[in-house]
Amino acid sequence: MAVGRRSFLRGVLFSFLYISLAASSLPAHSQSQCSSAHPPVIFNFGDSNSDTGALVAGLGFPIDLPNGRSFFHASAGRLSDGRLVLDFLCQSINTSFLTPYLDSLSGSTFTNGANFAVVGSSTLPKFVPFSLHIQVMQFLHFRARSLQLGKPITQQGFHDALYMIDIGQNDIADSFAKNMSFTQVAERIPTVLAQIEDGVKSLYDGGGRKFWIHNTGPVGCLPQKLSMVKDKDLDPIGCISSYNRAALLFNEGLRRSCEKMRSQLRDSTIVYVDIYSIKYDLIANATKYGKFLERHELRFASPLMACCGFGGPPYNYDIRVPCGQPASEVCGVGSRSVSWDGIHYTEAANEFVASKVLSTAYSVPRLRFNFFCRS
Repeated sequence: MAVGRRSFLRGVLFSFLYISLAASSLPAHSQSQCSSAHPPVIFNFGDSNSDTGALVAGLGFPIDLPNGRSFFHASAGRLSDGRLVLDFLCQSINTSFLTPYLDSLSGSTFTNGANFAVVGSSTLPKFVPFSLHIQVMQFLHFRARSLQLGKPITQQGFHDALYMIDIGQNDIADSFAKNMSFTQVAERIPTVLAQIEDGVKSLYDGGGRKFWIHNTGPVGCLPQKLSMVKDKDLDPIGCISSYNRAALLFNEGLRRSCEKMRSQLRDSTIVYVDIYSIKYDLIANATKYGKFLERHELRFASPLMACCGFGGPPYNYDIRVPCGQPASEVCGVGSRSVSWDGIHYTEAANEFVASKVLSTAYSVPRLRFNFFCRS
């Protein structure tokens, strides 16, 4: 455990280093646009943080209003009131939102890529849909058929594409949900990281060279966890310490994995993005970012309370009455919430996170997102 504690402390120091950079100015989207160049083809792998409709298309699971109300004004298959971080990143380089690979009725030709992320996905167990391993196998099938049919993407297109990965939150959350101790969760993390490394290497072997990898956010700050966990060990801002320590331990390991893969995978570009620090800083200093939201005529407040849920303060979350159910209540449009449904973020919070990501202050190496535009 001594090694684990040292790794954890290094992770904490690493996170605080990035939090200190949070005061950097928010970049205009135009700074990241693919000017005369072409947007990259993008393939995304992950969980509900970046699922743009696979749960609905693949499993028929209904995601109804008020989900999607803020931007799409209709259900858009996303567990949010509007756009996700992935959507904002796509918009920043003038490319269309990614269509779920499982959506056969979208009419998409997948010329700008595809989204393999599915709500609830994790890395373990690796052969259970829709784990990262399954998502990568789906991609390899998509690649093989594309090359066989001569469309929609060429071999050079797969080589030049950007491969994005945002997964790991459910591995941590589900482990605690199974009553594992912090020690048991920590011991499981290397296996989770190994699956992510295997996924990247499979994509690399398939021709991919450009990777954009998000670490996981502060799981212990989710209203769902705060409402359900008894005997909570809360930190100074009211989040569950053990959950966040596990997330930091995972993130430090992921950072090291990215560092290792850069040296192993020749000619690769692997960007590690510290989502944890952005989200934790937003929650800890929610009122500080009112200026960011002035143009939206709203300010962040009550960051540990769900906008759409049931039960009222302090968390407004009840597992028996999830967002969208008849008895659930939802805050007004233009709300002050960070959390949408107790697990996922509001569009306003996602826009804030995306803006910080685009600043490059949280990326290693510090590459602008439009670095991946095609010439």
